[in-house]
Amino acid sequence: MADERVERIAEFIKPLRVKPGSKVNLGKDFDPGYKADYLKKKDGVELLKTGTAMLADYQARLAAQDTHGVLVCLQALDAGGKDGTIRHVMSGVNPQGVRVSGFKVPSAEELDHDYLWRYARRLPARGEIGIFNRSHYEEVLVVRVHPENLDRQKLPKEAKGRGVWDRRYREINDWERYLSDNGFTVVKLFLNLSKEEQRIRFLKRIDRPEKNWKFSGADARERRRWDDYQKAFSEMLSATSTDWAPWYVIPADRKWFARISAGAVLAHTLIELDPKYPTVSPDTRGSCAPPSASSRPRRPRVPLPTRMLPPMPQPRKAPATRAATRTGAACRVQRTRPPR
Repeated sequence: MADERVERIAEFIKPLRVKPGSKVNLGKDFDPGYKADYLKKKDGVELLKTGTAMLADYQARLAAQDTHGVLVCLQALDAGGKDGTIRHVMSGVNPQGVRVSGFKVPSAEELDHDYLWRYARRLPARGEIGIFNRSHYEEVLVVRVHPENLDRQKLPKEAKGRGVWDRRYREINDWERYLSDNGFTVVKLFLNLSKEEQRIRFLKRIDRPEKNWKFSGADARERRRWDDYQKAFSEMLSATSTDWAPWYVIPADRKWFARISAGAVLAHTLIELDPKYPTVSPDTRGSCAPPSASSRPRRPRVPLPTRMLPPMPQPRKAPATRAATRTGAACRVQRTRPPR
């Protein structure tokens, strides 16, 4: 039954995987509205519930084994559903073993270091699942669409010349290979949203008071660069989907399907790692067992000094009654009286 479930998950996520070495055209190769034909929305709640329970089980094993770590990288355009995916997919796991990091505009301190420095500081420890809500791929997406950000990174002139993006793709691939070789699995999810669905979600953020806080003028300005971002995403997926850290393109127009898909990819990753609970070795078990009665040393019996012993109580005689005393006296008198 377990093997059948593993095979079904692997078959489910197969269309979402970017084959390493392939040339990706995001607009043609991946449909944001795709969903599995056999899956209905009414089944989504139960499937997500089953998936979160599975993740909770494997996360507990991951933490107990304390050998591997998992890094989940989430990338998407604005309104792509990153926050909702984290909230729903990770709802059943132990929060002590999960750490979510978001990356905004780099600070002055971060700009004084190499571009991967601030991401390396937030990597998960062994036994943990780390989630990057936007990740180091911002350095080949936003920075590429807005090249003025490259100037703010204080790079030497030769580091900003021709081939800067190809070099960064290579550096990122090498960094992820280094993490993989040291026991940290990198799971990369791109939430693929259509332009029309983004427009609908932006309007909801404007119309609904409880969603107003999610909308900003920057969202509308970035939307004007849609084609630039699609090109940057396509080249990123082509250059950085590797055997040790492949990309998965998650169809994001249907939120319920996007969440199931993201959970399935993460579950498949943990199943492949197959973390196990540590067992107690026979030597350790034997050292903790109580000694048997025959091998237990006997304590010598030391007699207590006589002066320390309490005095033995003396038995008390019962007092004689008056009648008995008189009778005894009479008997004595009779025996001593001379005969007549």
